[in-house]
Amino acid sequence: MWRTIQPLGRAARSGGYFRQPFASAERELDAWFVEQAGAQRLRLETDPFGNRIAWWDSGAGPGVVTGSHLDSVLDGGAYDGPLGVVSALAALEVLRDRGFRPARPIGVSVFVEEEGSRFGLACLGSRLATGATGWEQARGLRDRDGVRLDEAMASLGFDDENPQPWLGSEQLACFVELHVEQGRDLVDRGAAIGVASRIWPHGRYRFDIAGEPNHAGTTRMEDRRDPMLTYAMTALAANKQARVAGQRATFGRVDTQPNSTNSVPSAVTAWMDARCESDEGLATLVETITRQAEDRAERDGTRLAVTAESVSGAVDFDPDLARRIAVDHEDGDWPILPTQAGHDAGIMSTQGIPSAMLFVRNPTGVSHSPAEHAELPDCLAGVDALAETLERLAS
Repeated sequence: MWRTIQPLGRAARSGGYFRQPFASAERELDAWFVEQAGAQRLRLETDPFGNRIAWWDSGAGPGVVTGSHLDSVLDGGAYDGPLGVVSALAALEVLRDRGFRPARPIGVSVFVEEEGSRFGLACLGSRLATGATGWEQARGLRDRDGVRLDEAMASLGFDDENPQPWLGSEQLACFVELHVEQGRDLVDRGAAIGVASRIWPHGRYRFDIAGEPNHAGTTRMEDRRDPMLTYAMTALAANKQARVAGQRATFGRVDTQPNSTNSVPSAVTAWMDARCESDEGLATLVETITRQAEDRAERDGTRLAVTAESVSGAVDFDPDLARRIAVDHEDGDWPILPTQAGHDAGIMSTQGIPSAMLFVRNPTGVSHSPAEHAELPDCLAGVDALAETLERLAS
């Protein structure tokens, strides 16, 4: 399975992946998943938003669901998302080979637009499926080319005028997501598999800075109202404040108008990703950075507006479920650790669905990058760990 999907959406120059939702490479992966579901004789369920669950119908009652996503960040790694889907399909094969008969259904899920790389809202598919985000709020989201979410979905046949959330505790007894670790905690512990305890709160904030366009050569430095200066100081302030607080703040996307080499810009729009150990810490960090940006804008003669495009609070996974998964293994208990990355499992948890995560060791800790990697023996250990977990939860 891994060899089949590895080339899809991969850039020749960087080796990274461009698998944006409702675009060609991600749709190829979606078709691959449908094919795999058929090959394993799983019943495929597709919601009005494009999310899918392939069910192993067995037993009765709410199902145990695992899986992840197939989309990527821009120029991302191979493992973030697809590892959880491939491992879930492989784990079902392992269970069948063992002759296991589940007492309740087991599903393998694929949620769309988990990364927010096209329409700007992370975990969009799971948010819509569970009702965490309403369709009226989401349908008008636009990508960088101005295409609306509802337009992109309608072009692929997802054109329900009033799609409704459908996924809740009535359908799911619990949700378990396997994911490559996006840090070095398991490396430092010398462990191949870990279990998540919580997700740090995080948010995406848009900084709109307006200035005065002018000639780069004839305009004296003291006469300029340059929004790039305000942005540059804000990026440095974010770095400093996050380091001082032991938290995270990153400006990873910038749009400059008119984007001309020999002009003073008229406007700069920049997006900041901020993550902290607590909700209070996140609010304090963003307030501090914003205050410094406002002070600088006043000195530069520019105008600043800050918009919170999405904010997700801290998620504490069900501790009893985490312990049930992590303990009593032949090679010892699996470590339980926090993560600074957002996941569909976090959305499920906030909507009253008991949720957990398994992490597979990442030898470098690098993620959201072409260099993202996991060793094959650790990936196979992840399949076995997921199979064991599903057996415990579906017995």
